[in-house]
Amino acid sequence: MNWLETKLHFKPNFKINFSIFRKKPTTILGIDITTTVVKLLELSRNENHQYQVESYMVIPLPRDVVVDKQLTNVQIIGEAIKRAVHRSNTNLKQAAVAVGGSSVIAKQITLPADLTDDEMVEQIMIEAEQYIPYGIDEVNFDFEVQNQNEIDANRVNVLLAASRRENVEDRVAALAIAGLKAKVVDIESFAIENAFVFLANQLPYPVENKTIIVIEIGANLTTLHVLFNSRAIYTREQNFGGRQLTEEIQHNYGLSFEEAGIAKKLGGLPDNYESDVLEPFKRSMIQQIQRAIQFFVASNANRPIDAVILAGGCATIAGVDKLVSKALNVPTYVANPFINMSLSSRVNASNLAKDAPTMLIACGLALRSFDND
Repeated sequence: MNWLETKLHFKPNFKINFSIFRKKPTTILGIDITTTVVKLLELSRNENHQYQVESYMVIPLPRDVVVDKQLTNVQIIGEAIKRAVHRSNTNLKQAAVAVGGSSVIAKQITLPADLTDDEMVEQIMIEAEQYIPYGIDEVNFDFEVQNQNEIDANRVNVLLAASRRENVEDRVAALAIAGLKAKVVDIESFAIENAFVFLANQLPYPVENKTIIVIEIGANLTTLHVLFNSRAIYTREQNFGGRQLTEEIQHNYGLSFEEAGIAKKLGGLPDNYESDVLEPFKRSMIQQIQRAIQFFVASNANRPIDAVILAGGCATIAGVDKLVSKALNVPTYVANPFINMSLSSRVNASNLAKDAPTMLIACGLALRSFDND
């Protein structure tokens, strides 16, 4: 099975097992498997390129079935995806999923532009062994010939991507349990880049020659995605997320972890919650964001930051965008990829609005349906 699927100049004689790069004849579901939930998204597009959310669902996962982006219980995750499919009322049977984090290696290399298809494949196999710290038989990998090299017109830029084989196979198996076929296995950062076309609509100016930072604050990780001209140029992960807030609620109010998670989302906590728990967490979150950006700035000192877009569950905390904007002195927005989309009658508009900042990867995956339209 192929895996990565972006806009590949695909080499049909190259047998790969990854699918970033391949054409698709049918609409597919975006399935985002996170530490805490499974997210499902189905998009459609009319002849005027106007998008509609056809179906959407979020299903919680038990603790520790996904650890460090590894699926530790494929059966439970597959059953959760199956429930998401059933409750969303979608009729689609093909899907895109993503791998991410340290399980993925993506590297841009350059090769001579005059290589034949067979020569390109042979050279990429050699390059793969150089850059991938595992045996070739242990990984799934794919490549995409992107464009002419900016320095040497006789060479082309090639994106090489790889992941440990079990990372791909576990996701394919989870989809199969849900009755779905894995059409695409993508990379999370590529899915974010794909969804950025909708985030750009939130900005008051064109994104051409602009540096935009998308900060995704999930349950366990804060991920910094830096995009220039709408293309990802830098990604960094830090061990910080909404789980810390859930654990603080748990310890302060004598709740179970599950009860604390529900209380965090629905409210009803004691009056001192904001001052004693939430405000310290916000300060920690701002510090983590500043630290992540400092790492980027240290190696890109002459690149100004034009805007920040907050994503992930913690982006829904009231007023956090204003705090980040003040701390960084940069315009800051809360991600909503659906801001200009219509909704089908199957979609609960209120729930989708609340979950919108967490749906970027699912959105980028669902968009793979239209890569070749």
